[in-house]
Amino acid sequence: MDLQLKGKRAFISGSTQGIGFAIAQQLLQEGAEVIINGRNENKTRLACERLREQFPDAVVFPCPADFSNRAEVMQLLDELNNIDILINNVGIFGVENFYEISDETWYDYLEINLMSSMRLSRKLLPAMIRNNWGRIIFISSESGVNVPENMIHYGTTKAAMNALSNGLSKLTKGTGVTVNTILGGPTYSDGVAAVVEQIADAQQIDAESVKQAIIMQSNPHILLQRFLDPAEIASLAVYLASPLSVATNGAALRADSGVLKI
Repeated sequence: MDLQLKGKRAFISGSTQGIGFAIAQQLLQEGAEVIINGRNENKTRLACERLREQFPDAVVFPCPADFSNRAEVMQLLDELNNIDILINNVGIFGVENFYEISDETWYDYLEINLMSSMRLSRKLLPAMIRNNWGRIIFISSESGVNVPENMIHYGTTKAAMNALSNGLSKLTKGTGVTVNTILGGPTYSDGVAAVVEQIADAQQIDAESVKQAIIMQSNPHILLQRFLDPAEIASLAVYLASPLSVATNGAALRADSGVLKI
């Protein structure tokens, strides 16, 4: 299927690894131009080099910015123009006792997980509406609907992201612009992989056994009976970025393998 993305330009926040990088791969495969973002300049450049090796004809640019640094974000916004597709992917997560989460940590989560997507959308949506075409996609989580007791700060920011996406979609009425949210399930991202490998090393067992034990303990009813692969979230994101998805707007689409029971 031709997703009609040739020549479209996408910006993906937090795209040097994990879901963001997987989305970049699939967009480039469809002929889109992609701007890669990471907080570290060298890591962002290396991610672009990896993509150019995989797709020699790809049009891919690095655009580093740390979304916890207000000055860097403002500079990034000044540089972003002519963006057809915005993927709001950057985010942080962690397991923490609610009673021990500091105000500073709450502000960090809000700044990176919510305010990043608000600022990017506020900058890029008006031009999309003027051009009568554009896509904004929020990479959220099922944790924004069913907030985990040990990740309340994370789940709260994802719930706010879901609300932001829903509200923005109403600003696109009568245009060819869409705003949608993906509620991702437990995904084997680079961050999760690092934790799994640490546990495996400490317990001197193979990582695959640890990986399977974690998913079955935390989400025993997941229908895939395994973690999702980042590419499986990316496939939905790239479809939503396509002109073919114009009838899908204001939606929160689940890619959670049945984790949510609604």
